[in-house]
Amino acid sequence: MTTPINLNKARKQKKRADAEKKATENRVKFGRTKSQKDLEKSEAARARRNLEASKREH
Repeated sequence: MTTPINLNKARKQKKRADAEKKATENRVKFGRTKSQKDLEKSEAARARRNLEASKREH
């Protein structure tokens, strides 16, 4: 005969495992290094400066 299991614990354990799997996938999908973030920030700042420089003054 098998040992009885607590269904609440089994359900919670499965939920934690699923959440960890999803977190791992999100880290790969959305994770960026600090250097990548800094590069994007500097590119956005440069684009903003170029836009401001090319505007006509009234």
